[in-house]
Amino acid sequence: MREAEADAGGGADSGDGQGGHSCPGGADTAAAPASGAPPPHAPGPGRDAASAARGPGMRPHIFTLSVPFPTPLEAEIAHGSLGPDAEPHQRVVGKELTVSGRILAIRWKAEDCRLLRISVINFLDQLSLVVRTMQRFGPPVSR
Repeated sequence: MREAEADAGGGADSGDGQGGHSCPGGADTAAAPASGAPPPHAPGPGRDAASAARGPGMRPHIFTLSVPFPTPLEAEIAHGSLGPDAEPHQRVVGKELTVSGRILAIRWKAEDCRLLRISVINFLDQLSLVVRTMQRFGPPVSR
């Protein structure tokens, strides 16, 4: 089982925090180059020290979620309700919402896995409220 997890990029939490990355283990954490070369960009406007320390070999964490709704109209309503909420950590966590038919798709891209987890958890709380509200008031009336 561990071999399959390692091949799939998952696995146990190693806790080594290699490469100066704040999230240990997993496929997204690669060691910094042994050359000791400085990162290509220094911290400045739009970049924080953590992203600069990430180094050129580190990849951002990406998480996607697809939420099916009974109708395309309900997916659009959910998108309209959830879309305006700004991401609190916009510099290190990006979130995109799109609708395709009756599917609401959400894509996160983050440099820090802890902030990614917080963003996903907050979004799921908001999504739960939207879904319960739509269930409580019944199916939407077409415009």
